[in-house]
Amino acid sequence: MTFKTLDDLTDIASKRVLVRVDLNVPTKDGKVTDATRIERVVPTIRELSEKGAKVILLAHFGRPKGEPVAEMSLKPIAAAVEDIIDQRVHFAADCIGDAAATAVAGLENGDILLLENTRFHKGEEKNDADFTKTLAANGDIYVNDAFSAAHRAHASTEGLAHLLPAYAGRTMQAELEALEAGLGSPKRPVVAIVGGAKVSTKIDLLTNLVKKVDALVIGGGMANTFLAAQGIDVGKSLCEHDLAETARSILTEAETSGCAIVLPVDGVIAREFKAGAANEVVDIKAIPADAMVLDVGAKSIAAVNDWVSKAETLVWNGPLGAFEIAPFDKATVAVARHAASRTKSGALVSVAGGGDTVSAMNHAGVADDLTYVSTAGGAFLEWMEGKPLPGVDILHQQK
Repeated sequence: MTFKTLDDLTDIASKRVLVRVDLNVPTKDGKVTDATRIERVVPTIRELSEKGAKVILLAHFGRPKGEPVAEMSLKPIAAAVEDIIDQRVHFAADCIGDAAATAVAGLENGDILLLENTRFHKGEEKNDADFTKTLAANGDIYVNDAFSAAHRAHASTEGLAHLLPAYAGRTMQAELEALEAGLGSPKRPVVAIVGGAKVSTKIDLLTNLVKKVDALVIGGGMANTFLAAQGIDVGKSLCEHDLAETARSILTEAETSGCAIVLPVDGVIAREFKAGAANEVVDIKAIPADAMVLDVGAKSIAAVNDWVSKAETLVWNGPLGAFEIAPFDKATVAVARHAASRTKSGALVSVAGGGDTVSAMNHAGVADDLTYVSTAGGAFLEWMEGKPLPGVDILHQQK
């Protein structure tokens, strides 16, 4: 491993450990509606607490733009963390200054404290040196367990690692190990599935993947752009016709790199985008002018599953169809379940994440059956794009 983990931390009783976590969870009426990100950081918090450390949590919530915003306070989140970890979580009304210092000074060994939203200060997103020093004054050790914020060079995600001994928390460790298995040093053949609505949001991703994988499956609305670029009439389907040249250049790069491109050969079409809409399966070259493709058909599912069967590593980002609306979820569910089956048998390493992917895997009922499902969103995508992640790079430098 090229970074330090909690396994490298010994004799931390009474030590003040600043732990960067991701508590930017969805809420409604002050209540957390999806606690997945909280649940992911519980192992790190609990392990440090049980070893007698004074656990001081740093996190952001929303985009307050450097000013205190009452609706973006972490105080309600502290209660949710407390319920999930089944241990009292203290709260400080600021992440620096007297409020933070007094709260930290009052901690007993094993106590847990959540400091107020780091983004209530402009110095957080600017990675300001003075602000970072003020944060660091309340800690002896720094643990980053927020891979989802690692693509930002902020004070609490990157700056602190320059001032304190830095370690990866259990969630960060699991994420980095999964990513290494996915694209860093994968077992081949490697197959990538990339879906979603638009090519424009994933140009860097596609350009990077065709150089690294053996086959690239393109699904969702973005597949229509590639089909149209090859002269296929996609009717009223979502399509970025202005990116035809970009699509063709990606296809050329794939050919040069020896990467097979897998596009739909049939599609599920409808005249309206709503649940239960009248639909039929047609050859991809026979899409009616007044219809739109909302999922791929049985032949396309079989072709994708053939590649999944050949693969030893699968990296997945984005659904194959409009999975939120039945019956246009069939392809995503069928392929996800096939990937899960091969993963459970030990034949496949499967890593999925970014955007709607987590929801799609949950919808298919396979989120717990894949090797790793990342909740990191933007950071996962930037990793797939081959971009540097400041919060990760500094951990490597520390090692």
